[in-house]
Parts: sequence; structure tokens; C-alpha cells
Amino acid sequence: MVIDPLARSTDGESVRIAKDVLCAGAGAKICLPEGPEEFARMLARRGHRRPVVIGDDRALLRVVGLLHKERELAGVTVSMVPVGAPAAVTLSRTLGVPTDTVAAARAVLDGGERPMDLLTDDSDGIVLGGLRIPSGSEPTRHGHGAYVPGAAHPVDPMDPPDSAGARGGLVGGIDGHRPWWEPAARTARTALAMLAAPAAGRRTRVPGQRLRIEADGVLLADLDRPVRGVSVVPGGQAGADGARPGPDGVGGGGELAEVVVHWPGEGRPVRARARAVTVSGADFHYRADAVVGGPVRSRTWTVQPGAWRLQLPRSG
Repeated sequence: MVIDPLARSTDGESVRIAKDVLCAGAGAKICLPEGPEEFARMLARRGHRRPVVIGDDRALLRVVGLLHKERELAGVTVSMVPVGAPAAVTLSRTLGVPTDTVAAARAVLDGGERPMDLLTDDSDGIVLGGLRIPSGSEPTRHGHGAYVPGAAHPVDPMDPPDSAGARGGLVGGIDGHRPWWEPAARTARTALAMLAAPAAGRRTRVPGQRLRIEADGVLLADLDRPVRGVSVVPGGQAGADGARPGPDGVGGGGELAEVVVHWPGEGRPVRARARAVTVSGADFHYRADAVVGGPVRSRTWTVQPGAWRLQLPRSG
């Protein structure tokens, strides 16, 4: 049982409840890492024990990323008890993990493992819940995310000041420490956004980005027409239209990713399902789950069906 330090400091009561339920139902070794290096060491020394993560989406991403990096992800079932503000456990909720502490702990004890798809990219990065390519300005460059490997930047100026957290964004470092200047910076960004806001009723120009997007070799968009944004969701997750595949993959694309290309203005989006998606163009950034990576000029994401297993409540 690995308890994320941020969870201990922000919601000690939920951590205590999770520990009590889990320890009452099974033998557990409690690990209290103080930083990412200690977190990785404790995970590596788990032996044959099943890892149980108590924390927010950052902690889940860290564990899955480390197991993927060590090429052990396929042989390990990951269990999760989300602890954190609702905005910090969005990914966990999307994956089907109960956000109620007792219900999540019960699922760890009595639930069943479910194979989950994920996306891997050509830099060995992973995406569990979904990928989005924003257009327009570059992300700001403060803080570090939990994307493994490679640098990532948690905040995108396209979004309202708190929207990164609203989608499970990682506000602050991977260790959960906030720079002393962050509250003031957020206040300044809010003030600037208010000053720059267009007058009521005025239509603003929708930004676009020129990208070439291919899904299994089929061209969805080319450089001659700007796109407003792109989303890619693994087949085992809820898609942009809210559809979620059944147990056999029917209805949600199964082992294929859902790709949606949005055009500026009122253009009808292009939808496709594919095993591999390649995006290329001028330097662009992308949001993988909760963090923003890049800039890159080309990146390919490939669906890995059933690449990891997550402990979830039994249906019915």
C-alpha cells in the first residue's frame, strides 16, 4: 500500500479510512514515500505484492508510468483508492474507480481486475485516459507533470486559470510541492484574462493550428486547413461522444482509439477509429491525461489493447 505524500497532507482522514478498511480486510504493508525516488524504490521492492495506490491521479500516473518503464505493467494489477479534490481524481473516475473512499477500498478487496487499453507514443510515453492537442499559444512553463518519461508542463493558457485542475490537471510539481509564487501567478493570470476578455456579444476569432493527421494511414487533416483541436481516446475508455465499449469492445471501438478532429468555427468534426494516429506539423504541444508535453514536430500514438489491468468493482 503506497500512500502518496500529497494525500497524507491534504486529506489525512480519507487516508486513515482507506488504511483501516484495507488493513481490516487483508494483510498490507504500508509505505509512506516522501518523494519520487523513494516512491520508485518502494514500488520496485514490492515483491509479489499487488500495488495499491492511495492518492490522486498524479499518483496513479506515476505508478503506471514506472511499471511501464520497467516493462512490468502487463503482469501487475494496479489498485487505486482516489484521495484528493474532485478535480484531482478526474482520470480515476473516468477509468471507473469509485471516488468514495470506502467504496474504492472495498473494490480493492472484493473487486475484479479489468484489462485496460492505453496509448503509447514513439518516445515511450503513455496515455491512460485521453489525449488532446490544443491549438494556439504555447503552454506556460512552470511546474512539472507526472508524464513518464520526458518533461511536461501542466498548464495550458488556452484554458481558464483553474481548468487544468478541473480536468485532473497537475497544478504544481510531481512531488506535490507548490512554488511560493504560484498563487500570485494564478491571480495575475486571472486578472489578465479578465482584461483581455472580449466585450459581451462580440465574436472572437477561433485559433487554428496547421497539422497533418493520419489514422492508420488515412489522411484526416492536412496542412492546408487549420484545425482547432484533436482528441484521441483509447478504445477501452469513454469517447468524446460519451460512448463506452461493452465487455467485448462492442459499441466503443474495442481495441481501436477514437480520433476526433475539430475545425475552427462551426465545421463538423471528423471522427475515425484507428490503431495508430500520427500527428505532424510545426511545433505543437499535446495534453496527455493531465499534463502537457512537447513541443514536437511529429508524434505517433498507438493503441496497446489490454496493456494494463486495473482493479474495479464487480458489475452487477
